[in-house]
Amino acid sequence: MTTPDPAPRPRSLNRQIAALAVPALGALLAEPVFLLIDAAIVGHLGTAQLAGVGIASVVLGTTIGLAVFLAYGTTSMVARSLGAGDLRSATAAGMDGIYLALLIGVAVILVGLPTAGPIVDLLAGGSGGSPAEGAGLIADAVGFGTTYLLISLAGIPAMLVVLATNGVLRGLQDTRTPLWVAVAGAVLNTVLNLLFVNGFHWGVAGSAIGTVITQNLMAATLAALVIVNARRQGASLRPHLRGIGTSGRTGLPLLLRTVWLRLAILLTTVVAARLGLAALAAHQVVMSIWNFLALGLDAIAIAAQALTGKALGAGDATLARSLTRAMLRWGIVAGTVIGAVLLAGHAVVGGGFSADPAVRAAIAAALVVTSIAQPLSGFVFVLDGVLIGAGDGWYLAWTGLLNLVAYLPALLAVVVFAPGGATGLGWLWVAFGGVYMAARAVTLYLRYRGDRWLVVGA
Repeated sequence: MTTPDPAPRPRSLNRQIAALAVPALGALLAEPVFLLIDAAIVGHLGTAQLAGVGIASVVLGTTIGLAVFLAYGTTSMVARSLGAGDLRSATAAGMDGIYLALLIGVAVILVGLPTAGPIVDLLAGGSGGSPAEGAGLIADAVGFGTTYLLISLAGIPAMLVVLATNGVLRGLQDTRTPLWVAVAGAVLNTVLNLLFVNGFHWGVAGSAIGTVITQNLMAATLAALVIVNARRQGASLRPHLRGIGTSGRTGLPLLLRTVWLRLAILLTTVVAARLGLAALAAHQVVMSIWNFLALGLDAIAIAAQALTGKALGAGDATLARSLTRAMLRWGIVAGTVIGAVLLAGHAVVGGGFSADPAVRAAIAAALVVTSIAQPLSGFVFVLDGVLIGAGDGWYLAWTGLLNLVAYLPALLAVVVFAPGGATGLGWLWVAFGGVYMAARAVTLYLRYRGDRWLVVGA
């Protein structure tokens, strides 16, 4: 009779989580630095240049955001194969993810080249020769934005490869390498942007060129590391249609999950615009803060993806549950701490973004709700990561749509009953941070309580 393995100790579980989550947090925080650096350097060129780059950045950010399944899906597949002791299959799955990223990147370029100008013009509200005051400035912004976007298309395949390779390395339980590459990329991006914009006076084009060079060097570095590992394990480096197809099928439900999430955020912004200009300006600030704070909780979710996939791949459902319980504690505690800090400073944060008293009051009102919602967010982000790591993508896709449907009545209630200004924005964030996140929490918890997500094996 064999003796069952002893239950893992909490301290051991916490070490595993910290070893992945802390470097992942550093890498996640390094990513927004790209946009901040570009904005800071371009901002000194003029208002039209800054506005144009801002519009182009929305398009690029949306594209990369929708493709995040390349990282999530690859993490799950690689971690499962690693847990099953099949490193060759793990690295082969990673190579398939890289080839899929390249194919999608080429497709984005082919679509983007003829549509970049119209898309920027649409987001700018259409310059179209309007006689309204400021139309010339808008037209200039469209021109700068189109230039930036067209050049930046050359970096899209590289950024998608970065996503895929990050997924491979996370699946292999390595979040340190992506951290160092992200930090090095941020430093190089700064140097090149300063050189091309301020040294060579290439303007907006120089900023885009510097960022594209950095993105391609990052992708080449990470891809080289994955290729070396694949050769070491004897995995084929050639593209395999079946493997690429598997990566695509794995990523499809995660793409749908992300679409529903992005749509919920978009609809929230649409409602904020109905609450007045001050409320809309404040909402953009609060949403930026929300996204920044989410990075800290996402680091735990990344650890959840990698550790859950590995445990299930090893056939250890008990360990997967133990890890999930530990990571849920991490998520709730981190959310509580973040929320407490945010609540303590909610009244003064607005001063750093606007001198308008109405905007500052609306920011303060929304941040109170946001701070209270942080523990719930920690719970949601961790369980979301666990189910992604378990490969339970279709459940996340269908319940993502269900969560969006449940959120719509709350949004409608804000439109019909909420006043404008700070009070209305506060109620809007009750709807988003409370109703929408609570809907996600319920559907995730119902899945977690059962065993259908605990599918073991490679």
